[in-house]
Amino acid sequence: MADVAARLRAEGLDASPWSNGPGDRYAAHAHDYDKVIVVASGSITFGLASGPVALAAGDRLELPAGTIHDAVVGAGGVACLEAHVPAGRLGAAIRRASGDW
Repeated sequence: MADVAARLRAEGLDASPWSNGPGDRYAAHAHDYDKVIVVASGSITFGLASGPVALAAGDRLELPAGTIHDAVVGAGGVACLEAHVPAGRLGAAIRRASGDW
């Protein structure tokens, strides 16, 4: 996870780790900041208006401020790094990058 944190710092992002157990859920919500999530291990699926987005180890998701989303943690749990960015810095598009972004 340290190498991922270093890569995010190189982008000017200060990420914090978090993890959840298998099957944990987050109800639909939105944030007033842009959010960058990188999965270090395990998996999580985000529910977006455009459909589900499944993330596994190495995947990255960028959610602009105001994006309504929910989430369900996979069977093996999940560990992530998450950075909060001032609204608008990432632009208006949801971006997903697989593997070695």
